[in-house]
Amino acid sequence: MGNFDPRLTDAVLKASEPTLLKGLAGGWPSVARAGASDEEIMRYLAQFDSGNPVTALRVAPDAGGRIFYTDDLSGFNFDRVRLSIQTALQEIAAEKTGSQPSTLYVGSTNVDHWMPGFRADNDLALEHLNPLVSIWFGRRTTVAAHFDFPSNLMVAVSGHRTVTLFPPDQIDNLYVGPVEFTPAGQPISLVDFAAPDFSRFPRFSAALAAATTIELAPGDALVVPSMWWHHVEATGSFNVLVNYWWRDSPAYLGAPLNVLLHALLGLKDLPHHERAHWRGLLDHYVFDASLARFAHIPEEARGILAALDESQAQNLRALLRERLKS
Repeated sequence: MGNFDPRLTDAVLKASEPTLLKGLAGGWPSVARAGASDEEIMRYLAQFDSGNPVTALRVAPDAGGRIFYTDDLSGFNFDRVRLSIQTALQEIAAEKTGSQPSTLYVGSTNVDHWMPGFRADNDLALEHLNPLVSIWFGRRTTVAAHFDFPSNLMVAVSGHRTVTLFPPDQIDNLYVGPVEFTPAGQPISLVDFAAPDFSRFPRFSAALAAATTIELAPGDALVVPSMWWHHVEATGSFNVLVNYWWRDSPAYLGAPLNVLLHALLGLKDLPHHERAHWRGLLDHYVFDASLARFAHIPEEARGILAALDESQAQNLRALLRERLKS
């Protein structure tokens, strides 16, 4: 069982806006080790190394820790490497410090698989959510504004983080890049927050007006609701973050981003008036759907219009695979 805190209520975990929980993980041993020194927290993390290699990003010194594309968006400004947790920590410890240090960054690494035992003393009482728990660590790094479909509770263990949050409706003002070719799976804002080019991205000023900036110190936690955009800058000399991801719908229903990809394939290039008709159909069957809307259909005949169980979801997925062959 993780550490219980009365602030972790359903109202907070399912809130529609971000919530800062100061000192939520202040009693974690890892936070105490981080308070002693970078070397101490590195030694602490190393003892949980499973020996299985992780994927890390090696970012060139001139990137300044910003994990991003190349200038022409044809590639990325980092290389992926495979190495153990201990080796990664040793390389980070050996990195030169200064205005432009080289950067090795270990991100989104499943704690239970790669660092078994860490959660025995460093955990939150979120078992009822069945979360995926991940760890992120490295020197100063910047992760561009992106959204996650799962809800997210991020815990700062070492170093400080500046998190800039935007409501989902700010997508037009964030100048989001490619959908299928991304640094880490999610589309990201192309704006350099450290030096915004307002002549190229004029609407970004409106995004900033709607933004909330939160500073995370070791032990602090932040709940980021599903679909909220968040830009994360790790500013400490060594930074460690643990995050919990969970979804409020069964995993067998699949990833909504796949629906977007299919819509781009089947709907985006239809004539405007036809797209309007399909918007109406999607509102009817998906966005404004309710059981009352389909009450005129006998319950036993509603098929996929009824609530889907796992077996029905698998059948629907098989039908989609078959249809996509044509």
